[in-house]
Formats: sequence, C-alpha cells, structure tokens
Amino acid sequence: MTGALDAPADSAGMGVIGTAPSSRGIEEPREIAETIKLADRAFAFVDLCGFTHFIAENGEHAAIDTLSQFRSLARDISARRGVMVSKWLGDGAMIVGADVGPTVATTAELIGRYDGSTLALRGGFAHGQALIMDGEDYIGRPVNLAARLCQTARPEELLAFGYPAAVLPPWVQVIGVRSVTLPGLGRLRRVQSLGLVDGLELPSLVGHNGA
Repeated sequence: MTGALDAPADSAGMGVIGTAPSSRGIEEPREIAETIKLADRAFAFVDLCGFTHFIAENGEHAAIDTLSQFRSLARDISARRGVMVSKWLGDGAMIVGADVGPTVATTAELIGRYDGSTLALRGGFAHGQALIMDGEDYIGRPVNLAARLCQTARPEELLAFGYPAAVLPPWVQVIGVRSVTLPGLGRLRRVQSLGLVDGLELPSLVGHNGA
C-alpha cells in the first residue's frame, strides 16, 4: 500500500522522481501559523512645508505645478539610487529602501535639490523591521518614527536618530542634535539633523526635466 508521503513514480514507471528542494512558501501549515516574518527596511518621509498656506495664496493650479515638480524629482532621484517611492501622501511621499545608505542619500539629495524652490522640503528617516501588508503597506515602529520625525523637522531639514558617521553617505553630515517630543513615541534625546556637507555642489541631473 502506497503511503500519502511516498514519492511518485515518473511518467514511464521506470523509477522514482527526486524530491524537489524545499523553498519558502511551501512549508507545512504548522510552520507558518505562529508568526509572520518581518522585513528589514529603511524608511523616509518627506513633505512640502506650508503647502496649505501656499494653496490659499496661489490657488490650486499653482499647487498642482509645485506637486508635479516635487514628484518628478523624487521619482528621478529614487530610481537613480535604487530605492522606491512607495506611496504619495498628498504634499509628501514615503520612500522605502533595503539599506540605510541609499535611502538616506535619496532623501538628503531630494531635500538639498529642492532647496530654493517655491516651498521647502523636510524629512524624517528610520530603519528596522516592519510588517508588510498587501505588498505596499508597512507597519512597525521604524515607519512611525520616520513619519513623526518628518512632522517635527524644520524646513530643509532631515531628522534621524542614532546613526554614526560611518553609516551615512560621506557627503551627508550631522549638522546638529537636539531633543524632540514625538506624538505617541515620547521624548528622544540627541536626534540628528542631517544635511549635505559644506560646499557640496549638486550637478544637473541628465535627462531630468522636472523641478
């Protein structure tokens, strides 16, 4: 009598088909029932400062032009650095990467390049483990931390927490530190204000026709 777990015979009846190597996603139900694996990701939030006031002063058409320029620049820099604009958030964006360096680089360059435009950008950055839902939504403390840091940041500022210089891109520096109180997360001491190193020149982006 053939057992349920016996290997099947091949189509010619000449032998036994080898067992395929195990891979993620085909484990027995009991092996995946207890936990959902978290993913390591780097998260950045950016938004335009004073956007509501800008609409009141200049109208919706001017606001659309400003948003289009911002989004075009964000898409361009993200694509060049291998990270992703995961979601547009009205006058802002959520940027997601696999590693700290490229994600910080994308956000710092985006804020630096937008400096001097109609509105200033600000941002917040954090990394760690998060739960991925529906392939595009992320849930976890680093997501919340990055979002709250962005809300607290000043115009043209990128806030982060706990990153030594060796982890940051060599052309990004810690400009200063301060304590901040974040809604739902409490008070953090020595939050870093990141920016481009003094004297750094940003060349034109070849092929970019946005901002």
